[in-house]
Amino acid sequence: MIYRIGESREKGIGGARAPERKDVESMLYDGDNDMKTDVDGAAAPGEGHVRAMAIVHQETVVVGTEGRGAREISQAVERIVGASRVGTGLCHVFVRHTSASLMLCENADPDVRRDLETFMSGLVPDGDPRYRHAGEGPDDMPAHVRSVLTQTGLCIPVVEGKCGFGVWQGVYLWEHRRAPHRREVVVTVQGTER
Repeated sequence: MIYRIGESREKGIGGARAPERKDVESMLYDGDNDMKTDVDGAAAPGEGHVRAMAIVHQETVVVGTEGRGAREISQAVERIVGASRVGTGLCHVFVRHTSASLMLCENADPDVRRDLETFMSGLVPDGDPRYRHAGEGPDDMPAHVRSVLTQTGLCIPVVEGKCGFGVWQGVYLWEHRRAPHRREVVVTVQGTER
C-alpha cells in the first residue's frame, strides 16, 4: 500500500484507510519477522509486524590525487559497504570539495575517462579570460565550474550486502585541479541489517 504525503488518513490509494503514524512505526520496529497483509497489501490490523533493524555506518576516506584526472575508489566504497553490516539499503558517497567531483563511470576501458577529460577541457578551458576568480591559478575557476557541472554526491543501491553496480560501473573521484591534492570522501551506508 502506498500513501502520499499530505493525503487524508481517511482515504489512501485504492480507498484503504492510511495507518496512523504509531501503526507505521510498529510495523517497522517490533513484532514478528513476517508481516501479514490484506488483499490490497496493507497491514491487517492487529496482525504481524515487520521487524527491521536500521543501520547507519559512516567512514571518511582520504584520496590522494596525482592532479587532473579520474581515480577509481570503488574498492574503498565496497569495503565500507561490507563493513557496515547493511544487507539492503543505500550507499551515499560525497566529496567534501568544490574543485573535485564524483562519477559513476565505465571501469573497463580507460579511454572513456580520457575522452571525458578531453570533452570537459574543451567545454571549460583553463585560463578563460571571462573568469574573475583567478587568484589560485588558471585552473582554479574551471575546476569549480567542472565540479558544479558534474556531481559531488552519488547514491548506490546496496543489494545483498554489496554495492549494486552494473557490470562495467565503477566509482571515480574526478580531480579538476592540475596539482596533486588530498581529497576527503564521506561514505554513508544505511539500510537494514543482513
